Amino acid sequence: MEIRIEPVQENQKKRKCTNPAELGFGRYFTDRMLVADWSEREGWFDVRIVPYGPFMLEPSAAVFHYGQEAFEGLKAYRWNADSVALFRPEMNLKRLIRSATRLALPEVPADLFIEGMKELVRLERDWVPESEGTSLYIRPALIATEEALGVRPAAKCRFFIILSPVGAYYATGFKPVRILVEDRMVRAAPGGTGEAKTGGNYAASLIAGREAVKRGFDQVLWLDAIQHRYVEEVGAMNIFFVIDNRLVTPPLSGSFLEGITRDSILKLAPTLGLTVEKRPAAIDDLMNGIRNGSVQEVFGAGTAAVVSPVGALCYQNELATIGGGTVGPVTQLLYDTLTGIQYGRLPDRFGWMQEL
Repeated sequence: MEIRIEPVQENQKKRKCTNPAELGFGRYFTDRMLVADWSEREGWFDVRIVPYGPFMLEPSAAVFHYGQEAFEGLKAYRWNADSVALFRPEMNLKRLIRSATRLALPEVPADLFIEGMKELVRLERDWVPESEGTSLYIRPALIATEEALGVRPAAKCRFFIILSPVGAYYATGFKPVRILVEDRMVRAAPGGTGEAKTGGNYAASLIAGREAVKRGFDQVLWLDAIQHRYVEEVGAMNIFFVIDNRLVTPPLSGSFLEGITRDSILKLAPTLGLTVEKRPAAIDDLMNGIRNGSVQEVFGAGTAAVVSPVGALCYQNELATIGGGTVGPVTQLLYDTLTGIQYGRLPDRFGWMQEL
């Protein structure tokens, strides 16, 4: 694959944030981005790495009207002064292809996704932060750009990758968060686009998240769309429970995302002596389990936060504190082990890291 690389002029270079505490999440962007275009007639063409900047799109572009888009999220980690590594990018490619198929978008070729991403990160490696808990967040996205109205798969699309140096996803860092169980609104349903990583799913979650914050909570726990009984995911993360010393997570149902961090935890946990179960978990049973102590820990898992401990659940105005509101030993172990692999501190027995 040939990549055209445009130079970045001095007046196009961005100011780097040198204070890790100020990074936040998704607030700063690097000097360059990768862009490629697609049409039904030509296929993929004009792959280029160019200075980060606005796109010129027609107001009639299909993405604005019909939401035909998909995206991904992964990270690059600083190992030392000369070494940067990606975490399981091939899994993000597979998921993007699944999302694209569901949304009638073209398949992104492996060399464009993987090799294009690696070349972009190599060029921007100085942007990968060095402090503990920081990383370079990578956002590949695929959008419909055909300039026409009418509900049909677009004949023109654009793929791009942007990079953002990030700190902790939550301002509180690795500390237990408070979660509000949403039992009225629905984020996604089986047969819909819930298992695709597309913006409409996130837009559908925003109002519930805003209301949760107003009530003093950090995030929302979603229940299934049919019975409003079984837990599905927390915010934009998969959910895990430690119940009677067993690690439990809901099975994939087609209505929530197949997380790469979720998959990593499910593979990692047995090597740490943990028993894993993928089974439905009813919210009433979980609340009873928190009361009697059988639900020992709860945490979310996703690329942005990696592992996020949950200290309390609120369901139908009952606030239940989990494990005294502290980080549990299983949650800590999984967080330490997974981040240890990602930052190159622990052996990578699964071959997940791709060093550049």
